[in-house]
Amino acid sequence: MSAALEALQTALAAEHAALYVYGALGARTSQSVAPVMFAAVSSSYAEHRARRDLLVREVRALGGTPVASAAAYELPGGVATVDGVARAALDLERSCATTYAWVVANTAGARRRWAVEVLTHTAVRELVFRGTPEMLPGADE
Repeated sequence: MSAALEALQTALAAEHAALYVYGALGARTSQSVAPVMFAAVSSSYAEHRARRDLLVREVRALGGTPVASAAAYELPGGVATVDGVARAALDLERSCATTYAWVVANTAGARRRWAVEVLTHTAVRELVFRGTPEMLPGADE
């Protein structure tokens, strides 16, 4: 398997997990009680779903069979409050940033440009969930 295909498969697996977790976080968020958090979780879910769909197409374009989602994923604890949902979403976005930094390092051309764009969007999304700006998002420092 090429480095690019392996990186895209890893990102696809991460997107499957992100969708599962964001689905659970959405169930813990109320549009009437916490409209800002509800909107942030909902838009994150939609963005991750679009990324997943694009990754499926890209894996197929490289001749791979897209990795399937797991039957279940471990859910974060402490999500009974808006602050808990924000912490869980922030952790999830940081994990995605690490994955996309790896995609940037293992792809070239249009795929690398797309991964850089995703990494940038992920870093901005971290701010929505009360993160702080980082010099190199997704990098182990």
